[in-house]
Amino acid sequence: MPPSLMEEEPSESDIDKDVLCPICMQIIKDAFMTACGHSFCYMCILTHLRNKSDCPCCSRYLTNNHIFPNLLLNKLLKKISARQSARNASPVENLRQTILQGCEVSAKELDSLLSLLVDKKMKMEQSEAETNMQILLDFLNCLRKKKLEELTQIQNDLQYIKEDTTAVKKRTMELYTAKERCSMNLRMLVDDFSAEKPLPSLIDQYNNGAISGGRNSQGWIGSARSQSRVSLKDQANSPGFRSKDANGGSDSTCNTDSGLTVARKRRIHAQFNDLQECYLQKRQHWTKQFNKQEDEGPTAMDGDGYNPGLQDFQAVLTTFTRYSRLRVIAELRHGDIFHSANIVSSIEFDRDDEMFAIAGVSRRIKVFEFSAIVNEPADVHCPIVEMSTRSKLSCLSWNKYTKNHIASCDYDGIVTVWDITTRQSLMEYEEHEKRSWSVDFSRTEPSMLVSGSDDCKVKVWCTKQEASVLNIDMKANICSVKYNPGSSVHVAVGSADHRVHYYDLRNISKPLYVFGGHKKAVSYVKFLSNHELASASTDSTLRLWDVKENLP
Repeated sequence: MPPSLMEEEPSESDIDKDVLCPICMQIIKDAFMTACGHSFCYMCILTHLRNKSDCPCCSRYLTNNHIFPNLLLNKLLKKISARQSARNASPVENLRQTILQGCEVSAKELDSLLSLLVDKKMKMEQSEAETNMQILLDFLNCLRKKKLEELTQIQNDLQYIKEDTTAVKKRTMELYTAKERCSMNLRMLVDDFSAEKPLPSLIDQYNNGAISGGRNSQGWIGSARSQSRVSLKDQANSPGFRSKDANGGSDSTCNTDSGLTVARKRRIHAQFNDLQECYLQKRQHWTKQFNKQEDEGPTAMDGDGYNPGLQDFQAVLTTFTRYSRLRVIAELRHGDIFHSANIVSSIEFDRDDEMFAIAGVSRRIKVFEFSAIVNEPADVHCPIVEMSTRSKLSCLSWNKYTKNHIASCDYDGIVTVWDITTRQSLMEYEEHEKRSWSVDFSRTEPSMLVSGSDDCKVKVWCTKQEASVLNIDMKANICSVKYNPGSSVHVAVGSADHRVHYYDLRNISKPLYVFGGHKKAVSYVKFLSNHELASASTDSTLRLWDVKENLP
């Protein structure tokens, strides 16, 4: 066999290499050949010759007058392109092209082809219909599973409500019975006093002053008995001790709620959804606790069937409805004729609650004596200490150990530690890139403080070092930071992402807990105890969290 026949056809990759433009390394478009025999894309060689006058391949002298269209290569490229298009085209496209090019096909062959296409279409439609039905079935199964879970949860919630309703009714009946027993004993005591006959001679002797010594003391006893009798009669005739009516059998005073009770009920209905969520969460939490300790579960409930979760919620509900307003006991008047802007951004008390400091847009930190403000009303109160700053202030924090140290953060992102005795700054930290909103000293480690900024960073500082000792990068602006009062390694962060992040500083790769529930930015956080954390948001709500149990 001749060697030429044994040579394999060049592969597609080899052909592609041969038709690549040496300049752009793509398949040549609109091929032009130079006088030295090299081919390029027309636009590529034209652009090259604008800057240089040589061949990109052999560096021979070359101008625009030395390039010519490569007609043979253009024809070859068109064939290659058509061949690749045909190879990449679908069978249907190839069939269409064959028919359009006038290929001879008999009627019998067309009928067979049409029958095959109809069968193929029916199978595809059937397969697509089966797929759609399977998707619909999966959706319905998922929906059914979800609704069953919701139904189970609702049934469990209804069971909680039923148990608690029974327990509350039982407790209410016991309280009512105890009240009736007390009323009955009081009536019997009044009747006993009414049945006693007074001793006229003794009373007359007392009124005439004729008795002395021991008899005088008996006169006092008789007088006291007379006064007690009158007082008890008055109480027995009062509305609270009147006889039950014929309809309901309850005291008439119980038929009409007082204005305070109505107001408390109105507050409950105004926050019903939040209270409902709180109740169910506490009941579910204690149910899980009982399931973990089945043997000890019955002992955790008192004799009246009062669940601890119900007790917790009752305490929350009682506290929530007890107070409806605040009473002003004093007003601070700190007007400054030289600074019209007196907006206060922060108020902080020292460790002994003897002094408090205020700061804001006036670029001043003012320290006042609390007792003087409360006990000595004045038209204008003068601070005992005043310190000027370079920028508007966002937040203050007293050192919990060193009474005369206070920290501030400002609109420029600078965190400063001050000594109010000398009125001088002790340390200045300028690592924040944007406004710093919050700063807080650790209660257990007084040399440590934490700050948060609009640069989405939480920084931990030590008053013994000039740079931050720890940095936490977050995804949203930081609005508030607070140390846990019982720990130097736990920090709560209120963020613009509507959530509260609770960090363990020993592992800052991710927060220990994330509390979600607010609908807008969390503007402030504060610990009420080692385990209770309160958060405030620009959605006009306050929320209370349990950082120990990771519960709202």
